[in-house]
Amino acid sequence: MNAGTRINFIESEPYLEFAVEVFALLADVTRVRIVIALQEGELSVNHLADIVDRSPAAVSQHLAKLRAARVVVTRKDGQRVFYRLANEHSTRLVADAIYQAQHANEESPAHHMVKPSLANVFGESSDA
Repeated sequence: MNAGTRINFIESEPYLEFAVEVFALLADVTRVRIVIALQEGELSVNHLADIVDRSPAAVSQHLAKLRAARVVVTRKDGQRVFYRLANEHSTRLVADAIYQAQHANEESPAHHMVKPSLANVFGESSDA
């Protein structure tokens, strides 16, 4: 959906409660970091734990919640489980929330100067 696209709230009514649940789910910095980490592709729990600087057990609990909300999906490879984003919507939602936060803190937010990727919002190299 483009920023200029209007939402038909009558048709969206069945999804409003779930949308609120998605916002509540993403109101956790570790889960947001997980979404950001997974934007580049699938990762194991241990790799995600290293990236978000949390224990594998804590990351597993967060991933279980993200999976229940269908934000992430899994793929098994033997004993290992790999996680990836179910679709691009959660990445855009996180990016837009960060852009909105920039508006609250900056007169001319960086995202208005150039068209950044989500990695650029955090000052990360997109070459990684």
